[in-house]
Amino acid sequence: MYQGQQRPDTGPEAAAEHGPLAGFTVGVTAARRAEELGALLQRRGAAVLHAPALRIVQLADDGELLAATQGLIDQAPDVVVATTAIGFRGWVEAADGWGLGEQLLARLGGVELLARGPKVKGAIRAAGLTEEWSPSSESMAEVLDRLLEEGVEGRRVAVQLHGEPLPGFVESLRVAGAEVVGVPVYRWMPPEDISPLDRLLDAAVSRGLDAITFTSAPAAASLLSRAQERGLLAELLAAFQHDVLPACVGPVTALPLQAQGVDTVSPERFRLGPLVQLLCRELPGRARALPVAGHRMEIRGHAVLVDGCLKPVPPAGMSLLRALARRPGWVVPRSDLLRALPGAGRDEHAVETAMARLRTALGAPKLIQTVVKRGYRLALDPAADAKYADA
Repeated sequence: MYQGQQRPDTGPEAAAEHGPLAGFTVGVTAARRAEELGALLQRRGAAVLHAPALRIVQLADDGELLAATQGLIDQAPDVVVATTAIGFRGWVEAADGWGLGEQLLARLGGVELLARGPKVKGAIRAAGLTEEWSPSSESMAEVLDRLLEEGVEGRRVAVQLHGEPLPGFVESLRVAGAEVVGVPVYRWMPPEDISPLDRLLDAAVSRGLDAITFTSAPAAASLLSRAQERGLLAELLAAFQHDVLPACVGPVTALPLQAQGVDTVSPERFRLGPLVQLLCRELPGRARALPVAGHRMEIRGHAVLVDGCLKPVPPAGMSLLRALARRPGWVVPRSDLLRALPGAGRDEHAVETAMARLRTALGAPKLIQTVVKRGYRLALDPAADAKYADA
């Protein structure tokens, strides 16, 4: 559904009943629950560009999963760590398909069962089991701390893997003397069609996005890897540093980005709803607001709020407006504005054409003044001139 940018249904005279994300474009990299996240964002006015960074491959027919399941039934573990709801459910369903479902549940019912978070806790209880403990942080680091505090020397620990290896977790347990059995329920793989991810990457480096959401660490790592393959990693990191907000559902998801020196934002509760609420606060707070010609102008990603009224603006017009807003009240020469227009060439008439369309889109021509033989300026209110004189 979200294969391209979905513009909010607002005309040039739209009233202020827009959502807090109106005028912003948000990239969604999720493979699972992307429809839900996209709908939450669009409901709040955002345009959404969806590009799954990964796909989930279930291993219900995988010999490795069957062997791990049979081995745990034959030789009971002391501890089982369930890491994801989809993985735990998939494991039980696969065991049912092999005729081992009842044996697996009986075995899990007799061991110390740890759940990484509330979603997997729900999956455990839906299977008729009860977890012994779950960390409040939903962090594997807290699970590891508990196990090491209990002592794992000589104990058999089964870990339901969640699509990627957990080398730090597994190695720490092994160094402490545990026998660790990995249970690979599904794997993350590159998307079958890489073109949507490339479009999202191009939009990010060209500043066509205001934020990108990440709901898993593998998705973040996948986007960084694809940027590296295309020679765009430095440009992507620069976009994240200055213009494109990387919003992660939780601190574990943020790790691949933080390893590249990228500062990320995450909600206190690691859920889609709080993630969207965070964007509703962060993006409007980053928008440039200026008092211009007796109006309040707020410059967003692909639209402008004029006195609270949403005004969608064409990309060329937004390029001109941002160039003017860098030095509000100052005259910007046509030559500088021409350079700000993507693909405009050398004809300054392109500036005049784009400027006319920009004024029409804003619905208030006096917001931008023409300075004869010099260029254009934002008609900054006199009381604000001193504030922005050295901007």
